[in-house]
Amino acid sequence: MRRAGFHRQSVRQGTGGGLKGMIAKLSIAVLVFLICTISFLFSSTSTHSGQSNYRSEIRIEELWSNADSGGWRPSSAPRSYWPPPPSKSNGYLRVRCNGGLNQQRSAISNAVLAARIMNATLVLPELDTNSYWHDDSGFYGIYDVEHFIKTLRFDVRIVESIPEIHKNGKRKKIKAFQLRPPRDAPISWYTGIALAKMKEHGAIYLTPFSHRLAEEIDNPEYQRLRCRVNYHALRFKPHIMKLSQSIVDKLRAQGHFISIHLRFEMDMLAFAGCFDIFTPEEQKILRKYREENFAPKQLIYSERRAIGKCPLTPEEGKNLLVVGQRYLTSNTRIYLAAGELFGGDRFMKPFRSLFPRLENHSSMEPSEELVENTRGLAGSAVDYMVCLLSDIFMPTYDGPSNFANNLLGHRLYYSFRTIIRPDRKALAPIFIDREAGRTAGFGEAVRKIMLKTSFGEPHKRVPPESFYTNSWPECFCQASAKNPVDRCPPNDILEILNSQLEQETTGHSNSTLSSAYM
Repeated sequence: MRRAGFHRQSVRQGTGGGLKGMIAKLSIAVLVFLICTISFLFSSTSTHSGQSNYRSEIRIEELWSNADSGGWRPSSAPRSYWPPPPSKSNGYLRVRCNGGLNQQRSAISNAVLAARIMNATLVLPELDTNSYWHDDSGFYGIYDVEHFIKTLRFDVRIVESIPEIHKNGKRKKIKAFQLRPPRDAPISWYTGIALAKMKEHGAIYLTPFSHRLAEEIDNPEYQRLRCRVNYHALRFKPHIMKLSQSIVDKLRAQGHFISIHLRFEMDMLAFAGCFDIFTPEEQKILRKYREENFAPKQLIYSERRAIGKCPLTPEEGKNLLVVGQRYLTSNTRIYLAAGELFGGDRFMKPFRSLFPRLENHSSMEPSEELVENTRGLAGSAVDYMVCLLSDIFMPTYDGPSNFANNLLGHRLYYSFRTIIRPDRKALAPIFIDREAGRTAGFGEAVRKIMLKTSFGEPHKRVPPESFYTNSWPECFCQASAKNPVDRCPPNDILEILNSQLEQETTGHSNSTLSSAYM
């Protein structure tokens, strides 16, 4: 108001033109100064917070222990009113989970959530093990079915098969209506199209079922259900767990060990379009595989390599362990989780020459029992468990449909166990320069990239990072949280849920769980 009054008086005195211009310029200058100051402060704060987890040095003795949790701990139990599944469902849900171990675990978690969303009875998921793994063991051959059903009894109703019904004096099996869900389908697709077909036919069959439910859902209880499935209900069969533990015990009897998932395999190399480092005959094999299994697409190796789309070679993995982590020696014991490496042993020689104590499940357990129990998908399951329990885990490729994708998330959930997650895009130009003979400063350049690596601490999930790679903060809590949404649930949560389930079964209901959180 004072400024307006002064302005009017100046105009009346005939001197306002010049003074008005001075005030305008002064105001602009002050505004610019404020903007610059705020920008500087914001930039400083952002830089500081963005580098708060960066290290000035990588000490291997620190990496052998778990990453700093920051006071967080895993928790996927409900934290708000979570009613048990109603005694009457809308129908049966069948799914066929395709792909490898990671895709199947994600698909099973999505299937449980879809059943919960639609109030459906889930039929034990089918695993497409034959086309990919060339075995027919299915869910029963890999996972503990009884444990799976029991663990999820508070969330969904699960049956091993669609039961027969009596109709017109005859026993008849419900025929599921087949649907192909869109990729990353929203919840509305399930509550709309899928549910309508379920009510019409009594059962639906969703196939294929990989990446068929959106990962980013604005409902933390739904996300926590995914974690309950993936990290609690999906337990491998006893013989797989026993064999995995035996391997871990033998490895750890001689100290710490690192597990590495080396994705230098034909299917991934063909998918990524990474051909040029191979012989003409090998390139022909890769191109043929790509033509037969993937959609046509023009892929240029140099461009793919430059943006980090190629799996690291065994030699590049070796360089990261030696140069990036200076304290590793040839005595370091390494467990290698991988399928058949493409290109023969010539790619592994540089790695093995430096790390002779290289093991896999066959070298650790050279027995008929191991051969019998690690065929097909079971072998991947053993590798999964050994990598989960290892002191440090490093993947050389962690794409969205990769074995490592789920393992990274499981290790985060499993007490923030240390991971070394190479930034392939940042490392690519450094490795390319080295191959071209420009080796000056190679070690220091690699170390700078590795210093910015997340080693398994809680960190914000940023697209395209998958929820299954990083379920923080939805599936974690703090005992002394300042924010109420981060507080841990009651210790007697299972007793509360069990009480609710019993009351629902007998036809009664209350809000015990709701009141427990008040």
